[in-house]
Amino acid sequence: MLFTDDTDASLQAAVALVNSTDEPGAPLGSVDDLSAFLASWPYTGRHDATPDELESVRRLRPALRSLLLAERDEAAGIVNDMLARAKALPQLQRHDHWDWHLHAVDPDRPLDERVVVETAMAMVDVIRADEMSRLDTCAADDCDDVVLDLSRNRSRRYCSTTCGNREAVAAYRARQRT
Repeated sequence: MLFTDDTDASLQAAVALVNSTDEPGAPLGSVDDLSAFLASWPYTGRHDATPDELESVRRLRPALRSLLLAERDEAAGIVNDMLARAKALPQLQRHDHWDWHLHAVDPDRPLDERVVVETAMAMVDVIRADEMSRLDTCAADDCDDVVLDLSRNRSRRYCSTTCGNREAVAAYRARQRT
């Protein structure tokens, strides 16, 4: 195991948010879609289920993408800035099926603030472990989604099975033509 379970989950949730669209059925397609997304990921605390909350989470995508794809020293600066702006105070918590882990913001704070802080806290582990290479963009020619590679052998290149399959089919067809 490279990172703790809560770090893995926060990173995966952040990547899913960054790669999301506003299309119906996507994690940020509607207030109901955001509620379904939150039921799938470990974000705890307040969820207002309002259009304003949805819009505030949508606005996070560029900043989270910049953090996830930054060079290590730049990422450290971004994390420090995010944590300072949120007045984060790390504390050990245990709830639901999660053993002791860190929360750095009160569960009553707005969802967008909690998402930023939880992503920043997960990135602390990535930066300290010097594992920024675990985050990259999709290797597919027509995709620039973020890829989180938690595999042991660092073999993940595509954001999804769809991109991987599309590239494999294109390579197969190119070989057949020659």
